[in-house]
Amino acid sequence: MPSYKAPVRDMQFLLHEVLGFEELTNYDAFSEVDADLADAVLEQAAKFSEEVLAPLNIVGDHEGCKRHEDGSVTTPTGFKDAYKQMTENGWTSLSMDPEYGGQGMPGMLQIAASEMWTSSNMAFAMYPGLTGGAIKAIQVGGTPEQKQTYLPKMMSGEWTGTMNLTEPHCGTDLGMLKTKAVPNGDGTYKISGQKIFISAGEHDMADNIVHLVLARIEGAPAGTKGISLFIVPKFKLDENENPGERNPVSCGSIEEKMGIHGNSTCVMNYDEAEGYLIGDENKGLRVMFVMMNEARIGVGLQGLGQSEVAYQNAAIYAKDRIQGRALTGPKNEDKPADPIIVHPDVRRMLMETKAFNEAGRALLYWAAKHEDMEKHSGDEALAQKCDDYLGLLTPVVKGYLTDMSMKTTIDCQQIFGGHGFVEEWGMSQFVRDNRIALIYEGANGIQALDLVGRKLARNGGRALMTLNQEIAAFIAENKDNEALPEFIDGLGGAQKKLTEATMWLMQNGMSDPNNAGAGSVDYMHMLGLATLAYMWAKMAVVAQAKIDEGSNDQFYPNKIITGRYFMLRMLPMLDSHLAKIKTGAEPVMALEAAAF
Repeated sequence: MPSYKAPVRDMQFLLHEVLGFEELTNYDAFSEVDADLADAVLEQAAKFSEEVLAPLNIVGDHEGCKRHEDGSVTTPTGFKDAYKQMTENGWTSLSMDPEYGGQGMPGMLQIAASEMWTSSNMAFAMYPGLTGGAIKAIQVGGTPEQKQTYLPKMMSGEWTGTMNLTEPHCGTDLGMLKTKAVPNGDGTYKISGQKIFISAGEHDMADNIVHLVLARIEGAPAGTKGISLFIVPKFKLDENENPGERNPVSCGSIEEKMGIHGNSTCVMNYDEAEGYLIGDENKGLRVMFVMMNEARIGVGLQGLGQSEVAYQNAAIYAKDRIQGRALTGPKNEDKPADPIIVHPDVRRMLMETKAFNEAGRALLYWAAKHEDMEKHSGDEALAQKCDDYLGLLTPVVKGYLTDMSMKTTIDCQQIFGGHGFVEEWGMSQFVRDNRIALIYEGANGIQALDLVGRKLARNGGRALMTLNQEIAAFIAENKDNEALPEFIDGLGGAQKKLTEATMWLMQNGMSDPNNAGAGSVDYMHMLGLATLAYMWAKMAVVAQAKIDEGSNDQFYPNKIITGRYFMLRMLPMLDSHLAKIKTGAEPVMALEAAAF
């Protein structure tokens, strides 16, 4: 049976030594938070993940969710009790707004806790994770009355939330959606239609489920300009705002999925269900995208989480499994074979996964800090910079991190050889669960198009220019660090290659949009590699300083070794991506459609 150990030491290194978590405690919102409290949160989150959630991961995979004749859904054995523990211990409200009952902790802490939950049990973690996105949408678009009615119960975990976009005939192209909303004349609407792929659409863990549903009001304009957003609760609320009469919304079926079996992914039927408009008519996408952006960061975190747990189990197996002899001669002469970790190719797969995981974690936590600063600094210029960075990097976090995590998770399965293909070892589940991360909340190809087609040009390219200035300043500050040439020089080279790719797309994308489309995924990967190189350079500078100060903690030399692997073995992929971008669209589009 697979195991999981939360990487608390690495999380503490990032929060306290590299990314400046303590800077957030200068804000009024976080004045009561200090390093000791943050560490206590991490330790308790680790305990809950390791002892409660991880043992249920394989249970959820094997049992799945069950739909009954009345449309109700039962979650796997242990899920309901685990969710009760989660809510009773306040985990669902950790970083939520205190005005509605939240604890008001920094998002940096929330993302660390969420990483542990998704590593230990991705399917379970989706239930509270999606609720967080629904909460943000209501906070942005809801009326004061809607906020007071829904947010306290959702933050406490008593009620959960969902996002209803996709329909059988339309996924990414939301302008085609058919779900309709008919005004009742009293401010409410009758919602009718069918939605598919609705994660946590029906379950037995909460007293109510608050569905956020995209629909088109009768007479609304065609396309995306005519889409509105509605709150449609599973149970209508009585005069005391408690769940009362059942709304005519039901689970028609549970999707038979490749992975995340413990999460109830439902076909949802709305049969004139009572709904309440959020925000303005025909402006629903504006509010829903708040939830979607939140979810995209969460999906990047899911990819990292599966890569981390897969790595941990592969490393244990590689040190235990004996097979063959080291190329340089036997290491265990008293045994018939050496552990497979002596083999360079096994080391390659482990090192690539470890180097990716540690930099990916840094990027996610760095992004979370920028969201905290945007909300709470009170500095308009800083808030603008943070918003720019989050807009630019959200496609990278979602697209690049999940592309890479799929590769590393499969590599970790490969280390097990034939045992990796056998369910009892658990590696298959990590691969199967992780596969959806490349697809939902906007497939990764769409993320790349969004990056190249919208995010780069936003505000005249201000986001990337600001990031380049920050990286250039970092390089200048550390250029004389003789212990870290691979990091500083490598980062500088990455910046130059990324700039070359950016200029090529600017010069050739306008003349032929297919040039931008054909190179978009490669560009997303280039930006991902460059930002991870920046994270590794930041970590290396801190680790080297600790070594220079005389620290005997092996954690710091190991950081340098792992980072050097990334800079020397993974960062050169930039050259391949750049070369492919510069070939343009011709080799991609040359073959006639009929020839496929």
